[in-house]
Amino acid sequence: MANKSKKRELKLGAIIHGVGGGTSGWRHPNIPSDASVNIGFYKQQAQKAEAGKFDLVFIADGLYITEKSIPHFLNRFEPITILSALATVTEHIGLVGTLSTSYSEPFTVSRQFSSIDHISGGRAGWNVVTSPLEGSALNFGGKPHPEHSKRYQIAEEYLHVAKGLWDSWEDDAFIRDKESGVFFDPEKLHRLNHKGEFFAVQGPLNIARSKQGQPVIFQAGSSESGRNLAAKTADAVFTGHETLEEAQAFYRDVKERVAKEGRNPDHTLIFPGIGPIIGSTQEEAEAKYQEIVSLVTIENALDYLGRFFEHHDFSQYELDAPFPELGDLGSNSFRSGTDRIKQRAKELNLTLREVALQAATPRTAFIGTPERIADLVQEWFEEEAADGFIIGSGLPGSLDDFVDLVVPILQERGVFRTEYEADTLRGNLGLPIPENRYAAARKQTGAAVN
Repeated sequence: MANKSKKRELKLGAIIHGVGGGTSGWRHPNIPSDASVNIGFYKQQAQKAEAGKFDLVFIADGLYITEKSIPHFLNRFEPITILSALATVTEHIGLVGTLSTSYSEPFTVSRQFSSIDHISGGRAGWNVVTSPLEGSALNFGGKPHPEHSKRYQIAEEYLHVAKGLWDSWEDDAFIRDKESGVFFDPEKLHRLNHKGEFFAVQGPLNIARSKQGQPVIFQAGSSESGRNLAAKTADAVFTGHETLEEAQAFYRDVKERVAKEGRNPDHTLIFPGIGPIIGSTQEEAEAKYQEIVSLVTIENALDYLGRFFEHHDFSQYELDAPFPELGDLGSNSFRSGTDRIKQRAKELNLTLREVALQAATPRTAFIGTPERIADLVQEWFEEEAADGFIIGSGLPGSLDDFVDLVVPILQERGVFRTEYEADTLRGNLGLPIPENRYAAARKQTGAAVN
C-alpha cells in the first residue's frame, strides 16, 4: 500500500467535454451549442483549470457513432489535434488524451504523443483505451471487433512497444555540434526490433525523449482485465464510483495489484471522475441539478443507456416493468459499467425507466455548497478512496465554480497546492522520470548497448 513516510498531495484534473457528457446539456441556455468544436471554449476551460493549479486537462474520445449518440459524440475535436492546440495557450497544466490501442498503430501513436510532449515542454499524457464499441471495427477495415480479453492483450503488447520506442534515443544522444558536424551519437540510437503476437516494429522512433522522459500513461478500464493492465503499465487510473466504500475497495485492489507486479503503488494514482454541482446553499445546488434533469426526455435516456450495451434498443421494452434480462449483452463493451448496471437493477428491483434516467442524469453525493464539496473531496482523499479527481462539468460554469469556490477551501486546509511544483506533468503528479533502458544497462555494464 501507500508509503506513509511521504505526505500525499491531492491531484486534480478537468475533463473538457464540449456540450457535455449527457444527452441534453447542449440545450442549456448558458452553454455554447457548438462547444464541442469551439476552440475558444476549450481554451477557456484549459486556462481556467490552469488558474486553479490543476494537474491536467483530459480529452475523451470514441470511434463510432450512430444517430442516437449523444450530441457531444456526434461532432467533436480529435484529441491529438486539440491537445496540440492547447499546448500553445497553456504553460503548466498536463494535457491528456484518449487514443485506442485496438484501432491504431504503435509507431504512429508513440510519435504523436511524443510530439505533444515536446510541444508542451513535457506535459503530455495518454489515456489508453481498447475501444469498447463493436461498431468501431466498421470504420477500420471491417474485421471482427476483438473480444474483451484479447483487446487487453493487444493493449499490453502495444504499450510494451510504445515504451520501447520512446527509449529509441538516450537523453544525451543529440550532440548538435556545428563545428565538428556531429549531429548525434550513433551509439545512443537504438532499434527496438520488436516481433510479437500482434505487432512487428523495428524502430527507431524519429523523435527524441522528452523533458519528462516519456508521456504519462493513464488507463480507464475497471474490469478484471483493465485492472491487470493498469497494475502492469499505468501511471494513473481513471475510474468512477458512487460511494466512498466502493471507491476505497477499488483503490485498495488496484494498489495491491501494482505491488504484486513489483511496482511502487505510490506511482499509480487513482482518479475517480466526479461532476460536482455547487450552490451557495444546498437548495440552490439541488435546483441546478433539477435544471439538467428537466432537459432530459425518457427517449434520450433510453438512447444513452443503449450505448453502454452495444447500442441496444431499449425502446422495445415496457418502461415501468423490471429492468430486462440481458444475459451477456454488454460484456464485450463497457464490461465493468454494464455489470454494475445489471447488478444494481436486480438488487434494487429497478424498472427500465429508473435505470435509464439514473444513467442519463446520475445523482452523486457531490451536490451542495462549496464547503460540502470540499469536505467530500478531502474525505475521499484522506480515506484512500482517491489520489485525485477528474472534475466533470455537469452544468455550464461548473468548472468555474469548482476553481473559484472549492479550490480555495482545499488550499486553505493544506490539501491542495497553491503553486505548481514542477514544469512537467510527471513532476506535478509526483511521478519519477523513467530511466532510458539502454542508458540504465550501460550504467550496469559500463559497455556499449545495442
